[in-house]
Amino acid sequence: MTDLQTTRARWLPALAALNGLLAGGVGAMAAHALTDPQAKAWATTAAAYQLPHAVAVFALLAWRDTRSVRGAAWALTLGTLLFGLSLDALALGAPRSLAMFAPVGGTLMLGGWAWLVWVAARY
Repeated sequence: MTDLQTTRARWLPALAALNGLLAGGVGAMAAHALTDPQAKAWATTAAAYQLPHAVAVFALLAWRDTRSVRGAAWALTLGTLLFGLSLDALALGAPRSLAMFAPVGGTLMLGGWAWLVWVAARY
């Protein structure tokens, strides 16, 4: 394995864990600190997507650590980060223009799942 491959191999679970951390933190913030109903909704939605996708990435790496599965896991991880962070930022008062990243992240998540359908069907 090259140095670049080793570095990428480390970043995928680290970013998946970041999704889990953000889900826990933002979920708690939504439950205990946010008072605006729209901000609560954004934060709750972000957490609802981030946590299961973080777990899914670790399950995928345990299931089959191949290049095709890692590719799908990257799509899930990056999509979830884009989707969740854009909603988290909105909940914290960032400009609404950041909302444009949510559909990009959602599309990456859907692409990751579609990729996994293809991978699973091949085995």
